[in-house]
Amino acid sequence: MKIQEIPVKSVMTKSNLPVSDYSVNPYVGCAHACKYCYASFMKRFTNHPQPWGEFIDVKYWPEIKHPEKYAGKEAFLGSVTDCYQPCEAKYQRTRALLEQLQGSGISISIATKSDLVLRDLDLIKTFPNARVSFSINTLDEDFRREMDRGVSIERRLAAMKAFYDAGVQTTCFISPIFPGITDVKAIIERTKKQCNLVWLENLNLRGDYRVRILEWIHEKHPELDGLYHDIYSNKSRAYWTALDEEMQAFTAQEGMPYLRDNDQHRSDFGRPPVVVNYFYHEEVRKSAKK
Repeated sequence: MKIQEIPVKSVMTKSNLPVSDYSVNPYVGCAHACKYCYASFMKRFTNHPQPWGEFIDVKYWPEIKHPEKYAGKEAFLGSVTDCYQPCEAKYQRTRALLEQLQGSGISISIATKSDLVLRDLDLIKTFPNARVSFSINTLDEDFRREMDRGVSIERRLAAMKAFYDAGVQTTCFISPIFPGITDVKAIIERTKKQCNLVWLENLNLRGDYRVRILEWIHEKHPELDGLYHDIYSNKSRAYWTALDEEMQAFTAQEGMPYLRDNDQHRSDFGRPPVVVNYFYHEEVRKSAKK
């Protein structure tokens, strides 16, 4: 792992994402090395010779002065990195940022695959409308190990429950959904009593990881070759349409509100959890820019 410390002018970047005003990434690169990681496109801008998952730049920025200027805004921590990947235990750049923003009135949303976030639970609780999202796209530990170097699914689930029990809004982010592999119902059943929100997002194959994933499918699940060709070469939406209908029926049976894409608002948290379908997330991002 190549780790270097770099100075940056600011860690707060204005965002065009529909869920936040600022994107915040205390690191460049991510040691979780997810095979399907969309953030691997960052290599185009970093000039790192190492493969994605084999380098980390640790950011150092001037201490934020007048953090109150962010009052009423929302920051998303972890749009192209995991703020709680293993190096955070040593460098604590995410914690430093939270300490600088504490009391400013900014809302925060954190996405992670790590239970290291538990270290900062008491600090995160002090932010208005704080939300912590845990990425879980399988309950099969063997599949998880094939796809990422994050902590085990059980450790993620335990961390999610700890935040939920502490009164922090929690999200189970079922992403990416691998057609024919990810058991969405099973994950919802496992997490429905310890989260406020469930996000569903389809596997979107683009960039250099498209070939890697399709080769893995062919090697490990050749029976799915036809399905993946239909979805990712023929651009068929039949699988996602059927899954959408299945989820609509399932959530109605479970008494869970079910929303699609732009129907979801930041305040839509519930018990039982609200389930939101982001199968066509590309279209959501495009519409948000208009």
